[in-house]
Amino acid sequence: MIAQELLYRVTIQAVSGELMVDINALHTDSRKVTPGAAFIALRGTQVDGHDYIQQAISNGAALIVAETAPDTETSAAWIQTADSSIALAVMAANFYGDPAKQLKIVGVTGTNGKTTVATLLYKLFRSMGYRCGLLSTVENRVEGEVVESTHTTPDAIQLHGLLRKMVEAGCSYVFMEASSHAIHQHRIHGISFAGGIFTNITHDHLDYHKTFDEYIRVKKSFFDGLSADAFALSNADDKRGAVMLQNTDARSAYYAFRTLADFKGKVLENGLDGLLLSIDQVDVHFRLIGEFNAYNLLAVYGAACLLGADKQEVLTHLSQLAGATGRFDCYRSTNAGILGIIDYAHTPDALQNVLSTITRLRQGSQRVITVVGCGGNRDATKRPVMAKVACTLSDHAIFTSDNPRFEDPQQILADMERELTVTERRKSLSILDRREAIKTAVQLAAPNDILLVAGKGHEHYQEVCGRREPFNDKETLLEFFELLEK
Repeated sequence: MIAQELLYRVTIQAVSGELMVDINALHTDSRKVTPGAAFIALRGTQVDGHDYIQQAISNGAALIVAETAPDTETSAAWIQTADSSIALAVMAANFYGDPAKQLKIVGVTGTNGKTTVATLLYKLFRSMGYRCGLLSTVENRVEGEVVESTHTTPDAIQLHGLLRKMVEAGCSYVFMEASSHAIHQHRIHGISFAGGIFTNITHDHLDYHKTFDEYIRVKKSFFDGLSADAFALSNADDKRGAVMLQNTDARSAYYAFRTLADFKGKVLENGLDGLLLSIDQVDVHFRLIGEFNAYNLLAVYGAACLLGADKQEVLTHLSQLAGATGRFDCYRSTNAGILGIIDYAHTPDALQNVLSTITRLRQGSQRVITVVGCGGNRDATKRPVMAKVACTLSDHAIFTSDNPRFEDPQQILADMERELTVTERRKSLSILDRREAIKTAVQLAAPNDILLVAGKGHEHYQEVCGRREPFNDKETLLEFFELLEK
């Protein structure tokens, strides 16, 4: 694509060099630049792409897009713009032929539930005969093809590349998570969403957003940007549910269990075999477990109705669906009858939701044993909170490594233990090795006990010092279950 066409709708402050050159790729990593590519210099939280412009030019970049002007003559054309991340989003859309315009895209945002809601919508619409795409934390899907996910929301280049594949695969709908990072970093800038869904909001990502008010503002900006042709669906039971839709031009609607709403639900039964809900006065049994999933199901139902689907058809198909991988996945050891649950819960609120659900569902003398850790290089303030939640709602809590990244895992455990009372310390253990922690939990469990392994869910790795070392909670748990049977 000619650079001049690639830059259509980009706000340009200054131009240096020839713009009639052909551009064959877009990159934000200077190491990946090859001759004829465009390099877009982004200011990240850890690295500033402007420091690597000369490396990109040395690797053959034909076009540089940056927030600064060149200080010397360069072999590459140079565009100065006020915000490189916005420019990247516009350029990526242009490079792939603006595929978003050919799709009905629904974005899901909130602290918890994004993956389950997006995944259930994808499964629901496919079961109703539509060709669909999915962009989620667990995986990206182009109709039936799985494309591994590395971020909750891909960067703008990957995003539009995937949307182009979805158009070519004949997809009509795309359901995607819209993380606060993606919104703030303009990865979804310029996409005309058919609708947006708000699940809930609790303290998270304060390592990035610094304050809770800023975190709320970023989430809200997603709905502020929706057009009058779109719908905006919010959780009326969340105290910030109405705030999210205050300034949106979209058609506003609400779902709720406790307050008046456009889509009203009631929990009739909540057990380990699923949920019996009354939705808009129709009683339906669902395979998913827990009150938090009742909200996810109601959000999916409301969104499907707002997209024009038949209510009865939606409930019929939705009742047959399983949730997302690593979200309250249940496994039982054959002889001992220990119930193992794998869940991605990695925030205090998510962990409390899962453990509260388990507490309500357990029977008789069943004990709850929880294995949980906290990620490194993330908001450290939630570490002691998560430890207290685990101790309060479990009979035994085992603290262990999650994804330590570049932090000392021993220090992360020390942070978790810091505010525990004497009673809480007595019911907890700290085992640095995650595999050993899961093994110990299985050994501690008596027949019919419930064992929760929280924090990593679908992930099949541990991030340690920049490396992704193979590790899977489900495989590890099932391995030790199998040893019990021998």
